[in-house]
Amino acid sequence: MGKVLVIGAGGVGTVVVHKMAGLPEVFTDIMLASRTKSKCDAIAAKIGGNRIQTAQVDADNVPELVALINSFRPDLVVNVALPYQDLTIMDACLETGVAYLDTANYEPKDEAKFEYKWQWAYADRFKQAGITAILGCGFDPGVTSVYTAYAAKHHFDEIQYLDIVDCNAGDHGKAFATNFNPEINIREVTQRGKYWENGKWIETEPHEIHKPLNYPEIGPKESYLIYHEELESLVKNFPTLKRARFWMTFGQEYLTHLRVIQNIGMAGIDPIIYNGVEIVPIQFLKAVLPNPGDLGENYKGWTSIGCRIKGLKDGKEKSYYVYNNCSHEVAFKETGTQAVSYTTGVPCMIGAMMYLKGIWKNPGVHNVEEFNPDPFMEELNKHGLPWVEQHNVDLEL
Repeated sequence: MGKVLVIGAGGVGTVVVHKMAGLPEVFTDIMLASRTKSKCDAIAAKIGGNRIQTAQVDADNVPELVALINSFRPDLVVNVALPYQDLTIMDACLETGVAYLDTANYEPKDEAKFEYKWQWAYADRFKQAGITAILGCGFDPGVTSVYTAYAAKHHFDEIQYLDIVDCNAGDHGKAFATNFNPEINIREVTQRGKYWENGKWIETEPHEIHKPLNYPEIGPKESYLIYHEELESLVKNFPTLKRARFWMTFGQEYLTHLRVIQNIGMAGIDPIIYNGVEIVPIQFLKAVLPNPGDLGENYKGWTSIGCRIKGLKDGKEKSYYVYNNCSHEVAFKETGTQAVSYTTGVPCMIGAMMYLKGIWKNPGVHNVEEFNPDPFMEELNKHGLPWVEQHNVDLEL
């Protein structure tokens, strides 16, 4: 059906190409590229069957990206590299006339800031070129946005309150590790909190607001209000929202390590000189922390991610909870990765499928909630991320 170029050979990239390789009727040709070709080769060898071609590319370098795209001629470029590289890959897609899909919004290297404005600014150029760009097609953002669109389509006349809840109740046995790229992860969870209420953004101190929430099959876990990127697009695309928040669980040991890292300056993003060499503290920290891709083998427990929604249906108040629980052990058995990579990679593959089938195809730059949620939701059940609905239950929020 179509050729796909996947850029990024971390845990998420591993899941994406693993899942794509199992669907030859959809993904006829797959190429995996990254700065380090040996990583791609190792993933391809593990999948086997000569299903995955590999290549070396510097995703910061537009001419290199253009040359690779022109040589392979994919129908779609799937970006699971670093968020810093979104714009260079989008530039290369524009230059070559190829569709684009990613899992995380752009952020500049020199500022811990999560905004869609840089990518939304490409909308007219993609539309004029007749090219589709699909933004934020992981789990959160991604599935959580599709959940919201599905709820709005089938269960509500008006969505008023949205709380996205993200629990990782797994244990990897390490004193401190991040579940995806440490540099991105630490920047994300240490920034100021922010949520939408009554038509404006309200900022909080990091981890200032928290409370225990009960997660299905897991139980109560302390959950912290943080800012997450899908809130920006959801309040734009669902203007009836009176309040939208994002909650994530953190263990006390994790938070203690995080405070120490911040207090001693290791979370810094500004370059410093050490022994005559310029280094960025958080990038050095990344080099000494456990590789998220190596956590899967000893990871036990579950993730639980979903949307808790309140609103109106037929003039009456209604509550709704839709979620997925994913096992770290099951994810590792299937793909050799832990559940955080799995829950991002599977929706990414499904989004690529939606594009190649012509279901999610619309020139311009679009967040996933702007497309028909129904076929995407059907595929989640088929490919390892089944979802559960609860109606008119206590949402605790």
